[in-house]
Amino acid sequence: MDDFSILLQICVSGAFMGLVYALVAYGFQLTYATSKSINFGQGELVMFSAFCSLTLLDRGVPYGLMIPLGLMIGALLGLIVERAAVRLALEQKSEGWILLSIIVGLFAFSLAENIWGRDDRPFPTPISSDSFSVFGVDVTWLEVSVAIGVFGIMGLIELFKRKTLLGKAFEAVSADRDAAELMGISATRTVMLSYGLSGMVAAVAGILISPITTVGATMAAALVLKAFSVAVVAGLNSGFGVVLVGLALGALENLASLYLGSGWREAPGLILLIMALALRPNGIFGSATIRKV
Repeated sequence: MDDFSILLQICVSGAFMGLVYALVAYGFQLTYATSKSINFGQGELVMFSAFCSLTLLDRGVPYGLMIPLGLMIGALLGLIVERAAVRLALEQKSEGWILLSIIVGLFAFSLAENIWGRDDRPFPTPISSDSFSVFGVDVTWLEVSVAIGVFGIMGLIELFKRKTLLGKAFEAVSADRDAAELMGISATRTVMLSYGLSGMVAAVAGILISPITTVGATMAAALVLKAFSVAVVAGLNSGFGVVLVGLALGALENLASLYLGSGWREAPGLILLIMALALRPNGIFGSATIRKV
């Protein structure tokens, strides 16, 4: 294998991991669209949902049944975060949701350690880890399942938002909350919907990434920072943008690890985040915010 083939292999492998960052970032976008708030405990939802899904498998639940049950658990966790950490702060028009969502995330982390322990655990999957070659690049079926899962759940949610009455309510609140309420749409219920969908997205991310990285209480720490970097760099209102930035970040991480050492793997995400905040706060694909004065 020549140097270019090795470089391409490393970029492709990193890009598949970047899709998971994009999916978690998409969860940030869902809640920001309706409430202008972000669940900073989203990474812990990924971790907690993964542990719950693993427990279902350990109890003998078939893999095909575990997936919808895991999604339901993720949606329920998202609703709990909205009710416990977000709703009151939004009603008081304060920024308390920032600290409260972090606290809920820390509580979930502590709860996971006490229930499942601190050791990482393998996540069984019927999907083969064998690889096949595409244009000289080796791709595993697990990586293919990540791509299918990410694009599948994002596509279904976008279809839901555009083709159903509830989805149109979601879009209306995203565009103008006050006008939507004047039209009889409940903004509170729509925010609940966005947090439920965000929790479901977190559950999908946990199910997809766990067979590759194992499940552990600390799995959320680095994941949520990278996902937040993707969301900010892409813009908090561009689903297409988070996919592109996620792919790029995953590839850059692998390149940094190859050329600079594994200790520099986290550097690209932090550098991109700093540059985005300094040069383009609305994100590469985000639209400018117009303020009335």
